[in-house]
Amino acid sequence: MYLVLPVTVVAAILLLRTGKNTKIQGDAAVAMISVASLALGYLIVNVFKPSNNLSGDVCTTLFGSYSILTLTPGEVWLCVTLSLAVIAAFIVFYNKIFAVTFDEAFAQAVGTHASVYNLVIAIIIAVIIVLAMNLVGSLLISALVIFPALSAMRVFKSFRSVTICSVVISVVCALAGLLVSVPAGTPVGSTIVAADLLAFIAFYIVGKVKS
Repeated sequence: MYLVLPVTVVAAILLLRTGKNTKIQGDAAVAMISVASLALGYLIVNVFKPSNNLSGDVCTTLFGSYSILTLTPGEVWLCVTLSLAVIAAFIVFYNKIFAVTFDEAFAQAVGTHASVYNLVIAIIIAVIIVLAMNLVGSLLISALVIFPALSAMRVFKSFRSVTICSVVISVVCALAGLLVSVPAGTPVGSTIVAADLLAFIAFYIVGKVKS
């Protein structure tokens, strides 16, 4: 985690910069960096094998730890510290993040340094990805980030309501996935993502009924 954190932050900054390059569009930049990172990661794992169980190491990297108990105390404390830092940054820069997210052109017109706050958002997302990567793996992390927001937007429309609802959905689904995976003997990451999927379906139905 201590190595992955700075590497992921750098990758987020690269995505932010290349996404604004007219020669390399955002989707192409994401595909280019993610595929290249995946290939280099697999290459490094093969060269510097952490154990004799290479397939198990790769599976853990891609789909997360099979059990929450594989996290070390140091990683748990690092997660707590970074989580508090992310919450504090979001609260402090809430108005600016809202302005840049809602209408970047207008935010720039009224004097907001949109590029700075886009960088803050990218770093926050990078830290969140690193925090959850041990739990759900690099392939399932996008579901953990996207599903709660999509679910909340089925029912709520305001930025604050969507944000609060997303947080509640994330925590509830993560807790439900942890509690179900222990007695069921299923992988933690996959179980959490399955809970997020069920929450999305439920919110989608509620949104349809409400509309």
